[in-house]
Amino acid sequence: MLIKKELLSQPQYEDCTHEIEVPFIEYQTLAVDTKNLRLFSRLQASIEWKDPELAWDTSVYPYDNVILPVNKVWTPELHVTNGIRTTMKHSSRDLLVFSDGRLMHDVIINAEVNCEINLFNYPFAADACPIALHTWSNYGCGTMLSLDVVYLVNKTNGDWQTTEVNLLTQGLDHHYIMVKLSIKYLNPFITLLLPSILIVLADVVSFALPLGGGERNSFKVTLVLSFTMFLIILNNELPGDGECSPIIRTHFCVCLVLLVLSMLVSLVLTRLAKDGSIIFSCCTKGPVPKKEEENEDEEAKADISVVQLSASEEHGRMLRKVVDFLEDFDAKLLKSEQYEQFASRLDKIFFWLYFIGGTIYFSAMTYVMVNYECEINHFTFWY
Repeated sequence: MLIKKELLSQPQYEDCTHEIEVPFIEYQTLAVDTKNLRLFSRLQASIEWKDPELAWDTSVYPYDNVILPVNKVWTPELHVTNGIRTTMKHSSRDLLVFSDGRLMHDVIINAEVNCEINLFNYPFAADACPIALHTWSNYGCGTMLSLDVVYLVNKTNGDWQTTEVNLLTQGLDHHYIMVKLSIKYLNPFITLLLPSILIVLADVVSFALPLGGGERNSFKVTLVLSFTMFLIILNNELPGDGECSPIIRTHFCVCLVLLVLSMLVSLVLTRLAKDGSIIFSCCTKGPVPKKEEENEDEEAKADISVVQLSASEEHGRMLRKVVDFLEDFDAKLLKSEQYEQFASRLDKIFFWLYFIGGTIYFSAMTYVMVNYECEINHFTFWY
Protein backbone atom coordinates (compact mmCIF):
# COMPACT_ATOMS: atom_id res chain seq x y z
CA MET A 1 0.00 0.00 0.00
CA LEU A 2 2.78 2.45 0.89
CA ILE A 3 4.81 1.64 -2.22
CA LYS A 4 1.81 2.13 -4.48
CA LYS A 5 1.42 5.70 -3.26
CA GLU A 6 4.68 6.62 -5.09
CA LEU A 7 5.46 9.55 -2.80
CA LEU A 8 8.67 10.68 -4.45
CA SER A 9 8.49 14.41 -3.66
CA GLN A 10 8.88 16.45 -0.49
CA PRO A 11 5.90 16.38 1.89
CA GLN A 12 3.84 19.54 1.52
CA TYR A 13 2.65 21.72 4.39
CA GLU A 14 0.91 25.07 4.57
CA ASP A 15 4.17 27.03 4.70
CA CYS A 16 5.88 24.74 2.13
CA THR A 17 8.76 23.99 4.52
CA HIS A 18 9.76 20.71 6.05
CA GLU A 19 12.06 20.05 9.00
CA ILE A 20 14.75 17.38 8.73
CA GLU A 21 16.13 16.18 12.04
CA VAL A 22 19.70 14.90 12.27
CA PRO A 23 20.05 13.21 15.70
CA PHE A 24 23.77 12.55 15.26
CA ILE A 25 26.62 12.75 12.75
CA GLU A 26 29.76 10.64 12.80
CA TYR A 27 32.68 12.67 11.43
CA GLN A 28 36.00 11.33 10.15
CA THR A 29 38.95 13.13 8.55
CA LEU A 30 40.23 11.09 5.63
CA ALA A 31 43.18 13.25 4.51
CA VAL A 32 44.57 16.78 4.50
CA ASP A 33 46.17 18.01 1.26
CA THR A 34 48.57 20.77 2.35
CA LYS A 35 49.75 21.35 -1.23
CA ASN A 36 46.31 22.31 -2.62
CA LEU A 37 44.74 23.23 0.75
CA ARG A 38 42.01 20.59 0.68
CA LEU A 39 40.27 18.70 3.48
CA PHE A 40 38.81 15.27 2.68
CA SER A 41 36.08 14.19 5.09
CA ARG A 42 33.54 11.43 5.60
CA LEU A 43 30.24 12.03 7.40
CA GLN A 44 27.67 9.41 8.31
CA ALA A 45 24.42 11.06 9.34
CA SER A 46 21.25 9.62 10.82
CA ILE A 47 18.27 11.57 9.48
CA GLU A 48 14.63 11.60 10.50
CA TRP A 49 11.65 13.30 8.92
CA LYS A 50 7.90 12.96 8.88
CA ASP A 51 5.54 12.32 5.98
CA PRO A 52 1.85 12.18 7.00
CA GLU A 53 1.01 10.49 3.70
CA LEU A 54 3.02 7.45 4.85
CA ALA A 55 1.11 7.01 8.14
CA TRP A 56 -1.34 4.15 8.57
CA ASP A 57 -3.98 2.95 10.99
CA THR A 58 -2.53 0.22 13.21
CA SER A 59 -6.04 -1.21 13.71
CA VAL A 60 -6.14 -1.93 9.96
CA TYR A 61 -2.47 -2.76 9.55
CA PRO A 62 -1.24 -4.12 12.91
CA TYR A 63 2.38 -3.09 12.47
CA ASP A 64 4.25 -0.37 14.35
CA ASN A 65 6.92 -0.04 11.66
CA VAL A 66 7.87 -1.46 8.30
CA ILE A 67 10.89 -1.44 5.98
CA LEU A 68 10.59 0.19 2.58
CA PRO A 69 13.00 0.37 -0.35
CA VAL A 70 14.76 3.72 -0.26
CA ASN A 71 14.02 4.43 -3.93
CA LYS A 72 10.26 4.13 -3.42
CA VAL A 73 9.87 7.17 -1.17
CA TRP A 74 11.26 10.71 -1.03
CA THR A 75 14.49 11.12 0.93
CA PRO A 76 16.14 14.45 1.78
CA GLU A 77 19.58 15.32 0.44
CA LEU A 78 22.33 16.85 2.57
CA HIS A 79 24.88 19.11 0.87
CA VAL A 80 28.21 20.60 1.93
CA THR A 81 28.11 24.33 1.22
CA ASN A 82 31.86 24.86 0.92
CA GLY A 83 32.52 21.49 -0.72
CA ILE A 84 34.31 21.33 -4.06
CA ARG A 85 33.16 17.76 -4.67
CA THR A 86 30.44 16.15 -2.57
CA THR A 87 28.81 12.76 -2.94
CA MET A 88 25.95 11.46 -0.83
CA LYS A 89 24.94 7.83 -0.91
CA HIS A 90 22.55 5.74 1.14
CA SER A 91 24.09 3.48 3.75
CA SER A 92 21.38 0.91 3.01
CA ARG A 93 18.91 0.15 0.25
CA ASP A 94 16.08 0.19 2.81
CA LEU A 95 14.74 2.62 5.38
CA LEU A 96 12.48 2.40 8.40
CA VAL A 97 8.92 3.80 8.42
CA PHE A 98 6.81 4.14 11.58
CA SER A 99 3.04 4.06 11.77
CA ASP A 100 2.84 7.79 12.57
CA GLY A 101 4.56 8.63 9.27
CA ARG A 102 8.02 9.12 10.75
CA LEU A 103 10.97 7.86 8.68
CA MET A 104 14.55 7.00 9.74
CA HIS A 105 17.51 6.53 7.46
CA ASP A 106 21.33 6.79 7.36
CA VAL A 107 23.35 8.50 4.64
CA ILE A 108 27.10 8.75 3.97
CA ILE A 109 28.63 11.98 2.67
CA ASN A 110 32.14 12.16 1.22
CA ALA A 111 33.27 15.76 0.83
CA GLU A 112 36.34 17.52 -0.51
CA VAL A 113 36.35 20.91 1.17
CA ASN A 114 38.34 23.96 0.14
CA CYS A 115 39.94 24.84 3.47
CA GLU A 116 42.45 27.69 3.72
CA ILE A 117 44.49 25.92 6.37
CA ASN A 118 46.80 28.15 8.37
CA LEU A 119 50.23 26.73 7.52
CA PHE A 120 52.27 29.71 8.69
CA ASN A 121 53.61 27.73 11.66
CA TYR A 122 54.37 24.60 9.63
CA PRO A 123 55.50 22.06 10.89
CA PHE A 124 53.85 23.23 14.13
CA ALA A 125 50.60 24.09 12.34
CA ALA A 126 47.14 23.86 13.89
CA ASP A 127 43.88 25.28 12.59
CA ALA A 128 40.13 24.81 12.42
CA CYS A 129 38.12 24.23 9.23
CA PRO A 130 34.34 24.55 8.93
CA ILE A 131 32.20 22.04 7.03
CA ALA A 132 28.88 23.75 6.33
CA LEU A 133 25.76 21.62 5.85
CA HIS A 134 22.52 22.57 4.18
CA THR A 135 19.53 21.06 2.41
CA TRP A 136 17.58 22.26 -0.60
CA SER A 137 15.48 25.39 -0.16
CA ASN A 138 14.39 28.15 -2.50
CA TYR A 139 12.40 31.34 -1.86
CA GLY A 140 11.35 30.24 1.61
CA CYS A 141 10.24 26.79 0.51
CA GLY A 142 12.13 23.55 0.99
CA THR A 143 13.70 21.78 3.94
CA MET A 144 15.31 22.98 7.15
CA LEU A 145 17.99 21.20 9.14
CA SER A 146 17.85 20.52 12.86
CA LEU A 147 21.23 19.16 14.01
CA ASP A 148 21.75 17.67 17.47
CA VAL A 149 25.23 16.25 18.03
CA VAL A 150 28.38 15.25 16.17
CA TYR A 151 30.82 12.50 17.14
CA LEU A 152 34.47 12.20 16.15
CA VAL A 153 35.67 8.90 14.72
CA ASN A 154 39.29 7.91 14.06
CA LYS A 155 41.18 11.00 15.28
CA THR A 156 44.51 10.28 13.57
CA ASN A 157 45.12 10.06 9.83
CA GLY A 158 48.59 10.47 8.33
CA ASP A 159 50.56 13.46 9.60
CA TRP A 160 47.39 15.24 10.75
CA GLN A 161 45.16 14.51 13.70
CA THR A 162 41.65 15.75 14.41
CA THR A 163 41.61 17.05 17.96
CA GLU A 164 37.98 18.17 18.24
CA VAL A 165 34.73 18.61 16.30
CA ASN A 166 31.92 20.97 17.33
CA LEU A 167 28.47 21.53 15.89
CA LEU A 168 27.90 25.29 15.59
CA THR A 169 25.41 27.68 14.02
CA GLN A 170 25.92 31.07 12.42
CA GLY A 171 22.73 33.05 12.16
CA LEU A 172 19.46 31.17 11.95
CA ASP A 173 20.04 28.69 9.16
CA HIS A 174 23.81 28.38 8.71
CA HIS A 175 24.92 25.12 10.30
CA TYR A 176 28.49 23.90 10.22
CA ILE A 177 30.88 21.46 11.84
CA MET A 178 34.05 23.13 13.10
CA VAL A 179 36.89 20.64 12.70
CA LYS A 180 40.02 21.41 14.71
CA LEU A 181 43.18 19.99 13.16
CA SER A 182 46.79 19.83 14.27
CA ILE A 183 49.83 18.36 12.56
CA LYS A 184 52.01 15.71 14.17
CA TYR A 185 55.18 17.76 13.93
CA LEU A 186 57.71 14.95 14.55
CA ASN A 187 57.87 13.64 10.98
CA PRO A 188 57.98 17.07 9.21
CA PHE A 189 60.48 18.31 11.80
CA ILE A 190 62.83 15.39 11.13
CA THR A 191 62.52 15.52 7.33
CA LEU A 192 62.43 19.30 6.81
CA LEU A 193 63.58 21.43 9.73
CA LEU A 194 66.25 19.24 11.34
CA PRO A 195 68.41 18.81 8.18
CA SER A 196 68.63 22.59 7.71
CA ILE A 197 69.71 23.04 11.32
CA LEU A 198 72.35 20.30 11.05
CA ILE A 199 73.77 21.66 7.78
CA VAL A 200 74.14 25.18 9.22
CA LEU A 201 75.68 23.65 12.37
CA ALA A 202 78.19 21.75 10.22
CA ASP A 203 79.02 25.02 8.48
CA VAL A 204 79.71 26.67 11.85
CA VAL A 205 81.95 23.79 12.96
CA SER A 206 83.84 23.98 9.65
CA PHE A 207 85.59 27.11 10.98
CA ALA A 208 87.75 24.70 12.97
CA LEU A 209 89.45 23.68 9.70
CA PRO A 210 92.60 25.63 8.77
CA LEU A 211 92.07 28.69 6.64
CA GLY A 212 94.77 27.73 4.15
CA GLY A 213 95.09 24.53 2.17
CA GLY A 214 91.61 24.57 0.62
CA GLU A 215 89.98 21.93 2.85
CA ARG A 216 87.60 24.43 4.44
CA ASN A 217 86.57 25.99 1.13
CA SER A 218 85.91 22.58 -0.44
CA PHE A 219 83.80 21.55 2.55
CA LYS A 220 81.73 24.75 2.46
CA VAL A 221 81.11 24.41 -1.27
CA THR A 222 79.94 20.84 -0.64
CA LEU A 223 77.52 22.07 2.04
CA VAL A 224 76.02 24.69 -0.28
CA LEU A 225 75.53 22.13 -3.06
CA SER A 226 74.07 19.60 -0.62
CA PHE A 227 71.56 22.10 0.75
CA THR A 228 70.58 23.17 -2.76
CA MET A 229 69.90 19.53 -3.72
CA PHE A 230 67.98 19.10 -0.48
CA LEU A 231 65.65 21.98 -1.43
CA ILE A 232 65.17 20.66 -4.97
CA ILE A 233 64.25 17.19 -3.73
CA LEU A 234 61.79 18.47 -1.10
CA ASN A 235 60.18 21.08 -3.33
CA ASN A 236 57.09 18.92 -3.86
CA GLU A 237 56.88 18.10 -0.16
CA LEU A 238 56.60 21.69 1.01
CA PRO A 239 53.06 22.97 1.71
CA GLY A 240 51.37 25.28 -0.76
CA ASP A 241 50.95 29.03 -0.51
CA GLY A 242 47.86 30.69 0.90
CA GLU A 243 46.85 33.71 2.93
CA CYS A 244 49.31 32.59 5.59
CA SER A 245 52.28 31.29 3.61
CA PRO A 246 54.51 28.83 5.51
CA ILE A 247 57.39 30.65 7.15
CA ILE A 248 59.55 27.56 6.64
CA ARG A 249 60.07 28.72 3.03
CA THR A 250 61.63 31.94 4.34
CA HIS A 251 63.65 29.86 6.78
CA PHE A 252 65.15 27.77 3.97
CA CYS A 253 65.98 30.93 2.02
CA VAL A 254 67.78 32.45 5.03
CA CYS A 255 69.73 29.23 5.61
CA LEU A 256 70.88 29.19 1.98
CA VAL A 257 71.95 32.85 2.22
CA LEU A 258 73.93 32.09 5.40
CA LEU A 259 75.72 29.15 3.78
CA VAL A 260 76.62 31.11 0.63
CA LEU A 261 77.78 34.10 2.67
CA SER A 262 79.98 31.88 4.84
CA MET A 263 81.47 30.25 1.73
CA LEU A 264 82.25 33.62 0.08
CA VAL A 265 83.85 35.03 3.25
CA SER A 266 86.01 31.92 3.57
CA LEU A 267 87.19 32.28 -0.04
CA VAL A 268 88.01 35.97 0.44
CA LEU A 269 89.91 35.33 3.69
CA THR A 270 91.90 32.56 2.02
CA ARG A 271 92.98 35.03 -0.65
CA LEU A 272 93.78 37.62 2.01
CA ALA A 273 95.89 35.18 4.02
CA LYS A 274 97.98 34.34 0.97
CA ASP A 275 98.48 37.68 -0.79
CA GLY A 276 97.39 40.29 1.75
CA SER A 277 94.84 41.68 -0.69
CA ILE A 278 91.34 40.72 -1.82
CA ILE A 279 91.79 42.43 -5.19
CA PHE A 280 92.60 39.99 -7.96
CA SER A 281 95.44 41.24 -10.15
CA CYS A 282 95.63 40.15 -13.79
CA CYS A 283 99.03 41.78 -14.35
CA THR A 284 101.60 39.19 -13.38
CA LYS A 285 105.22 39.17 -14.31
CA GLY A 286 105.76 36.69 -17.11
CA PRO A 287 108.88 34.54 -17.74
CA VAL A 288 112.04 36.23 -18.99
CA PRO A 289 112.60 35.69 -22.73
CA LYS A 290 115.35 33.28 -23.68
CA LYS A 291 117.30 35.83 -25.71
CA GLU A 292 117.34 38.26 -22.81
CA GLU A 293 118.66 35.51 -20.56
CA GLU A 294 121.42 34.73 -23.04
CA ASN A 295 122.36 38.41 -23.35
CA GLU A 296 122.53 38.73 -19.58
CA ASP A 297 124.75 35.63 -19.38
CA GLU A 298 127.07 37.00 -22.07
CA GLU A 299 127.31 40.36 -20.30
CA ALA A 300 128.05 38.60 -17.05
CA LYS A 301 130.72 36.51 -18.74
CA ALA A 302 132.21 39.64 -20.33
CA ASP A 303 132.26 41.38 -16.95
CA ILE A 304 133.86 38.37 -15.35
CA SER A 305 136.44 38.16 -18.04
CA VAL A 306 137.31 41.82 -17.74
CA VAL A 307 137.25 42.22 -13.97
CA GLN A 308 139.51 39.88 -12.10
CA LEU A 309 138.61 39.49 -8.41
CA SER A 310 140.73 38.03 -5.71
CA ALA A 311 139.63 35.00 -3.73
CA SER A 312 138.74 37.01 -0.60
CA GLU A 313 136.67 39.51 -2.56
CA GLU A 314 134.88 36.68 -4.33
CA HIS A 315 134.15 35.03 -0.99
CA GLY A 316 132.79 38.30 0.46
CA ARG A 317 130.61 38.88 -2.55
CA MET A 318 129.06 35.42 -2.23
CA LEU A 319 128.41 35.98 1.46
CA ARG A 320 126.63 39.27 0.73
CA LYS A 321 124.42 37.49 -1.81
CA VAL A 322 123.54 34.80 0.69
CA VAL A 323 122.79 37.39 3.40
CA ASP A 324 120.64 39.43 1.02
CA PHE A 325 118.75 36.29 0.01
CA LEU A 326 118.10 35.26 3.61
CA GLU A 327 117.01 38.78 4.60
CA ASP A 328 114.65 38.92 1.66
CA PHE A 329 113.29 35.48 2.53
CA ASP A 330 112.80 36.50 6.18
CA ALA A 331 111.01 39.67 5.10
CA LYS A 332 108.68 37.72 2.84
CA LEU A 333 108.08 35.15 5.58
CA LEU A 334 107.33 37.90 8.11
CA LYS A 335 104.94 39.61 5.70
CA SER A 336 103.20 36.27 5.00
CA GLU A 337 102.81 35.66 8.73
CA GLN A 338 101.33 39.14 9.14
CA TYR A 339 98.84 38.42 6.35
CA GLU A 340 97.87 35.12 7.96
CA GLN A 341 97.50 36.69 11.41
CA PHE A 342 95.33 39.48 10.01
CA ALA A 343 93.17 37.00 8.09
CA SER A 344 92.93 34.79 11.17
CA ARG A 345 91.69 37.71 13.29
CA LEU A 346 89.05 38.55 10.70
CA ASP A 347 88.11 34.86 10.53
CA LYS A 348 87.56 34.70 14.29
CA ILE A 349 85.51 37.90 14.25
CA PHE A 350 83.31 36.56 11.45
CA PHE A 351 82.98 33.21 13.24
CA TRP A 352 81.61 34.80 16.41
CA LEU A 353 79.32 37.08 14.43
CA TYR A 354 78.11 34.09 12.43
CA PHE A 355 77.66 31.95 15.54
CA ILE A 356 75.84 34.60 17.58
CA GLY A 357 73.71 35.74 14.62
CA GLY A 358 72.81 32.15 13.72
CA THR A 359 71.85 31.34 17.32
CA ILE A 360 69.66 34.43 17.59
CA TYR A 361 68.05 33.69 14.23
CA PHE A 362 67.21 30.05 15.00
CA SER A 363 65.86 30.99 18.44
CA ALA A 364 63.67 33.74 16.97
CA MET A 365 62.48 31.53 14.10
CA THR A 366 61.56 28.70 16.48
CA TYR A 367 59.65 31.13 18.71
CA VAL A 368 57.74 32.55 15.72
CA MET A 369 56.96 29.07 14.35
CA VAL A 370 55.56 27.91 17.68
CA ASN A 371 53.79 31.00 19.05
CA TYR A 372 52.76 33.33 16.22
CA GLU A 373 49.13 33.06 15.09
CA CYS A 374 48.05 34.05 11.60
CA GLU A 375 44.33 34.80 11.31
CA ILE A 376 42.28 33.54 8.35
CA ASN A 377 38.60 34.06 7.59
CA HIS A 378 37.22 30.59 6.87
CA PHE A 379 33.66 31.75 6.15
CA THR A 380 34.15 33.57 2.86
CA PHE A 381 31.84 31.04 1.15
CA TRP A 382 28.85 32.64 2.92
CA TYR A 383 27.74 35.97 1.55
